[in-house]
Amino acid sequence: MDLREQVLLAKQGDREAFIAVVKHVESSLYHTAKSILKKEEDIADALQETILKAYKSLHSLREPHFFKTWMFRILINECNKIVANRSRNVLMDDFPIQLSLSPKDELIDLRDAVERLDDQQRLVIVLHYFEDMPVRQVAEVLEISESAAKMRLSRARNNLMEKLNTFREGKIHYGSI
Repeated sequence: MDLREQVLLAKQGDREAFIAVVKHVESSLYHTAKSILKKEEDIADALQETILKAYKSLHSLREPHFFKTWMFRILINECNKIVANRSRNVLMDDFPIQLSLSPKDELIDLRDAVERLDDQQRLVIVLHYFEDMPVRQVAEVLEISESAAKMRLSRARNNLMEKLNTFREGKIHYGSI
């Protein structure tokens, strides 16, 4: 049974079908929430609220083939609420401290570099490249125009290349990546 058929069953009240469709997107939702929130307890809260809201409002989903996009939109809204409600105080423990660069550090993890982008750029990269969403779908999830999504993606790629080149050239300064 494909995802669309399971969504239709879930809309009709089939709980097992709802669980199946949530499991289908669960990993993608988790990784997207992690790229926004970072802290496991915040990620868990966002996922729980997303699933609960999706379950309660599944009847409002017009097109079953947009289920994944719809879930991502709910998730991003929940993540944004959590970010907005966070305290403005930052603990020193939250800052990564890099004492020295070893030869192994020359190969920077791409995911780590993406995590260091600003929120808008990071989210468009995660959705497009890590979640394999076409630009049109990224625009729908973020509720922006397709041209704005393309522009954010272009700027994010340029910023990422700049950060990776800076790292490779050994011009690392605290906070530069």
